[in-house]
Amino acid sequence: MTGATLREVLPDAEALARRGAEFVLQTCQQASGDLRVCLAGGTTPKRMYELLATPEFAPRMPWARVHWFWGDERFVPQEDPSNNYRNTRIAMFGPAAVPVTHIHPVRTVGTTPDQAATEYERLLQSAYGSATLDPARPLFDVVLLGFGDDGHCASLFPGTAVLSERRRWAAAVVGVKPEPRITLTYPTLESARHLVVLGAGAGKHEVLQRIQRGDDLPIAHVRPVGTLHWFLDRAAAEGA
Repeated sequence: MTGATLREVLPDAEALARRGAEFVLQTCQQASGDLRVCLAGGTTPKRMYELLATPEFAPRMPWARVHWFWGDERFVPQEDPSNNYRNTRIAMFGPAAVPVTHIHPVRTVGTTPDQAATEYERLLQSAYGSATLDPARPLFDVVLLGFGDDGHCASLFPGTAVLSERRRWAAAVVGVKPEPRITLTYPTLESARHLVVLGAGAGKHEVLQRIQRGDDLPIAHVRPVGTLHWFLDRAAAEGA
């Protein structure tokens, strides 16, 4: 693992989504054996997923070797428009006919947020083959993260207790947003060969400036065991 940080600035949001899709495709093509990819919600990743399901990308993607997980999920039914799994299914899994057995959403019905977090943690540990993360053997081949205008990533929000969680792999976040969230913790997200942060639009510009100033924002503290990639469009990166 290199621990390197790389930064790319793309002309616009469409070019950013295309670069992200190309990166995921190339990383999966170059890896041997089964892979684990951790997905993000949001507008920019959604366009990436749509591209991966197009005839340009889909035939080259080793779908049968890739297992898909999520960095966070809203604790709402899977058919709710805000559900990350639902939106990824519509954008990519359905059009690309991804094997259902390779899709691992967070359970959000018939359980509690805490139980859902524990269940997802156990699912990840089973996929990894251990209850202890080894920096030399990352859990994920690729982790995709967006970030909010407040600097949050996944559902790691400023000022929340989960930011200091180092033992749990997943945790419930309750009371910050109208609906509870299930989020992977820093150690889990950071167990990645490649962690890609996606930022598009002028709304992200201030967050990037705050990171440069050294402000205490959740996204600023992400330190993967592998390579950290920042993929930004020009509107987000201008002057930052």
